[in-house]
Amino acid sequence: MYKSKGIQAYRKDSIKSDLASADPHRVIQLLMQGALEKLALGKGCIERSDWEGKAAALTRASEIINALRDALDRDVNPELVDNLESLYEYMIVRITEASIAKDTGILDQVMGLILQIKGAWDQISTADKQAAYEGQTEARVGAV
Repeated sequence: MYKSKGIQAYRKDSIKSDLASADPHRVIQLLMQGALEKLALGKGCIERSDWEGKAAALTRASEIINALRDALDRDVNPELVDNLESLYEYMIVRITEASIAKDTGILDQVMGLILQIKGAWDQISTADKQAAYEGQTEARVGAV
């Protein structure tokens, strides 16, 4: 029990440290990873009939997916943003359905969707990340 709490405290501190120094691209990666972890935790809770844990994990997964949706930048690619926004909304609906039905198969489907998005996100080159970040900075300076 002590070891588990120590590991959890270390992970929380590690994530906070990573977020504090992360560029916007890395923040999205961390959010996607967090959503996957909470979905996996929720799945395990369903398998163990831990209904309180299931509710907490799946609620947090939905909150993280909402944060991903809120982070979308419509100015970059409106069509892609519309598609991602619809997909994130679909995921949240499916998580709710999985929670009500206690259906781990639905959670597997949602995790598969996030993994596809994350895989594409992880393929973005360093040069493209830098160009996007510089474009955002210039847009902010120009707006002031």
